[in-house]
Amino acid sequence: MLLVLVTVAFNVGAAAVDFLRVPWVLDNMNRYGVPRSWLPLLGLAKAAGAAGLLAGLVVPALGVAAAAGLVVYFAGAVFTVIRSRCYKHLPFPGTFLVLAAACLTAF
Repeated sequence: MLLVLVTVAFNVGAAAVDFLRVPWVLDNMNRYGVPRSWLPLLGLAKAAGAAGLLAGLVVPALGVAAAAGLVVYFAGAVFTVIRSRCYKHLPFPGTFLVLAAACLTAF
């Protein structure tokens, strides 16, 4: 349960910075070649994943689906960072990917 709550907190925070369009997120989106117009959808995906993980504490199938979705999302984020050759940024989506994968195995 602690793992799920930590993962939820990380994803809520990540969604918030997407919704708020903080400058360092906008800079990173430019570096990665991701259009700024995608930020609301990316934030929504993170928020939905966090909500699904919380719901999974009551209905485990929802937790599995949310964790799987977050694994796919953050695998794509890792790929995007690698594609843009911003290797020093890999620990950030990598941490989220590991947390999502750990939640997937926990449900």
